[in-house]
Amino acid sequence: MTVLVVTPTYNERHNLERFVGGVHAVMPEASVLVVDDASPDGTGRLADELAARDPRVGVMHRSGKLGLGTAYLAAFGHAIRHGFDNVVQMDADLSHDPRYLRPMLDAIESGADLVLGSRNVEGGGVRGWGVGRHVLSKGGSLYSRAILGVPIRDLTTGYKAWRVPVLAALDLGTVRSEGYSFQIEMTYRAIRRGFHVQEVPIVFVDRFAGQSKMSRRIFFEAVSMVWKLRIDAALGRI
Repeated sequence: MTVLVVTPTYNERHNLERFVGGVHAVMPEASVLVVDDASPDGTGRLADELAARDPRVGVMHRSGKLGLGTAYLAAFGHAIRHGFDNVVQMDADLSHDPRYLRPMLDAIESGADLVLGSRNVEGGGVRGWGVGRHVLSKGGSLYSRAILGVPIRDLTTGYKAWRVPVLAALDLGTVRSEGYSFQIEMTYRAIRRGFHVQEVPIVFVDRFAGQSKMSRRIFFEAVSMVWKLRIDAALGRI
């Protein structure tokens, strides 16, 4: 079972080396792909240095800050072209603990098509957030669940493991979301296509260094995108 761990980066220089080391401490056989959006802090240069020292590390450089969704779509295309069996999405800010990689991939081996690292199921949780961030995250999941009519408890999680054939079947060229809503859209597409989605509990820890990429624009994109997804589903487009 070949595994590609994908992490989009923008100004994550202070976290990147520790992130890669953490992944390989748990899963030495995994490949890591850093998708860097021309980070002005030199994250891309550091990624190149790591790749020069370790053949398990690859780097995809992009011309600017082009959005989370397009970064993942580019990485998914790479995984499909290079014949990987599984792809794991992880944030480089150290909020996603690599110790959950094994349980998530065990769930894939047991029959799941998409595994979500869930903060909202028994055993899951969050450390380091204020009240406002908790309300935003849980409210976003509840709102999305209600509009889309799906049973998933954590629709906004960014820690995910996919079987690559599932990604190949989702018609990635039609994915419209760029930011926060990308996570919602991809999970919803998998559910609509009849794939088995499973949640595995994780404890999410707020970033150690750097700044969150969440913004008001990204939040409101997610609010409107949920309705667009529901309409597309009703019209048979998804």
